[in-house]
Amino acid sequence: MRYAMIMAGGSGTRLWPVSREGEPKQLIRFIQREQDKRPVSLLEVAAERLEGLVPDDRRYICTGEQYRSIIKDRLPAFTDDRILGEPMPRDTVNAVGFAAAVFGKDDPDAVFSVLTADHLIQPQSTFAKAMDVGYSIVEDDPTQLVSFGIKPTYPATGFGYIENGGELPGTDSLGFKVSRFVEKPPLDKATEYLASGSFSWNAGMFVFHAQTFLDLLARHQPESHAGLMEIQAAWGTAHQQDVLDRVYPTLPKISVDYAVMEPAASDPAVSLAGVTMDVEWLDVGSWPSYGETITPDALGNRASGIPVALHDSRNNLIVGNESGQSNGSPRDHIIALVGCEDLIVIRTDRATLVMPKDRAQDIKALHANLPDALK
Repeated sequence: MRYAMIMAGGSGTRLWPVSREGEPKQLIRFIQREQDKRPVSLLEVAAERLEGLVPDDRRYICTGEQYRSIIKDRLPAFTDDRILGEPMPRDTVNAVGFAAAVFGKDDPDAVFSVLTADHLIQPQSTFAKAMDVGYSIVEDDPTQLVSFGIKPTYPATGFGYIENGGELPGTDSLGFKVSRFVEKPPLDKATEYLASGSFSWNAGMFVFHAQTFLDLLARHQPESHAGLMEIQAAWGTAHQQDVLDRVYPTLPKISVDYAVMEPAASDPAVSLAGVTMDVEWLDVGSWPSYGETITPDALGNRASGIPVALHDSRNNLIVGNESGQSNGSPRDHIIALVGCEDLIVIRTDRATLVMPKDRAQDIKALHANLPDALK
């Protein structure tokens, strides 16, 4: 059967100060829905993308246990049994393995997608078609590990790349053999990949057969596999939570790309496949990328959530996110800029951030040195 799991465990430090420990980026309601202009979170958008892919009772979210209550409040369709709560983050290979262990316990034919809560993807119909092809590839051959490729539009150094090794027959020209994965290349390599036309951005989404994934873990990450098998054995029993709380924090912390996808390239028991996803794809992982969700004025300024007054100012991003705005009515506060260019200005109840756009990546370094009370 088909299952879907949304990974929603990121902290979103590059979107501080709006993204905080109590409400990370995937839960912030700062994306405006096209249909009704209502602010929603990235996780809510990701959950809506599951419509038509798999039945409601086979849709899951893997997230930090501390976010269970807020997710149930905002997404009541996800009942307790379909929220996989991590006692503490152990990186993506264990989140995926956790899902594989749960899905595979009672369903030897479980095939599941791994989806993200970081992206805006349009159009939905193209996304759904690509996902259907991905599921079908694995259903026809459980040894296939499917990734999804986005056509690159510039030589990005912050994304992984997938090399196309030739078309897979019977996939409506969407499926291809994967020659290799490259993690976040330097600019010269990224430029080379873009010019070649043979590389896609790695969308960070996958389709796996649950047992195949667990077998890969047994070969390449045996410590994670042993712990997840202990969790699987206790799942659905009175000891489920006790075992999860004891075992999960001990699992080695490593990403699914390094732990499974890279060694799988030379593992004779599996094959790597890709599916082209020809969509508008925006990774909302930083303030400049979030700015792309806002319509600019005639001078390139983008503002959301707070009144602004601008004079002789260009290409600025101004965002307000205060508790008094939850009903759509901003507090009596205005941000005014005079003679400013290429600034990011973020105001919340507890902090105000001002920085040049080209220093946006430095927020992670700032965040690491903040007192815990401000994180």
